[in-house]
Amino acid sequence: MRGSVVVVGSANVDLVVDAPRPPRAGETILGGRLRRSPGGKGANQAVGAALAGGAHTTFVGALGEDEAGDLILLSLGGAGVRTDLVARTKAATGTAFITVSPDGENAIVVAPGANERVRIGEVEAARIAAADVVLAQLEIPLAVVRAAAAARKPGALLVLNAAPSRELPADVWAALDVLVVNEHEAADLGGLETLLGRVPAVVVTLGGDGCLVAERDREPVRVPGIRVTTVDTTGAGDTFCGVLAAGLAEGRALADAARIACVAGALAVTRPGAQGAVPTAEEVAAFAAGEKVR
Repeated sequence: MRGSVVVVGSANVDLVVDAPRPPRAGETILGGRLRRSPGGKGANQAVGAALAGGAHTTFVGALGEDEAGDLILLSLGGAGVRTDLVARTKAATGTAFITVSPDGENAIVVAPGANERVRIGEVEAARIAAADVVLAQLEIPLAVVRAAAAARKPGALLVLNAAPSRELPADVWAALDVLVVNEHEAADLGGLETLLGRVPAVVVTLGGDGCLVAERDREPVRVPGIRVTTVDTTGAGDTFCGVLAAGLAEGRALADAARIACVAGALAVTRPGAQGAVPTAEEVAAFAAGEKVR
């Protein structure tokens, strides 16, 4: 039975250049070819939830009235994401500048653009109120995360991917059901013990080493990573978050949802790009069963 997910978040056009390594301060280095593709944490996670997770998914965000916005809408729609609540604004579509090194690691700078104009009105609140899981990130104004939390129906889960890392006010901590962070973000926010004092459940992503699932009054569960050939890590964490939300919306336990999310994330790093690297639910199931997937 498929659950419903509303992703409230950012959408960017990604400008990606291959580089031998990230440049140091004041340094110019020669890169390779430039790629332009749809991205943004929120939009990536919506594609992950719909395409790889199989959930009924709505994306709430804002795009410019420009060709970059058209590109992102096309990608979202092609993945099966509902986009009727995506606003078009006079601000330019958000842009991410990304370097990718030969080992697949990336460095990213984001110009928010239209992402600063995401809003939760009556129509958006009504769609959120019908969702099983609401998924948000921190590339949008914090007031929007608050509004999304307030619009949930009783029993619906609020999952926050706290990226980019920033300190959160007490009322936002109190609203969260599941926090997803990487190791660096977990450390920035005070460490796992501190985080579990603020939120009932924390998932710490560990890149190729899988993830750690920690819930209050339970022993932490370590989900092992899956060894693959890494091509590009851009968007892999977003794929993980989207599939995690889809699993929770389906009624899976958090650790079980994290296991299938790890499979999806591993598949995503074997392909270039963000949304274009997201596997289908059928590919995820096949890979989890030990079958080879192109």
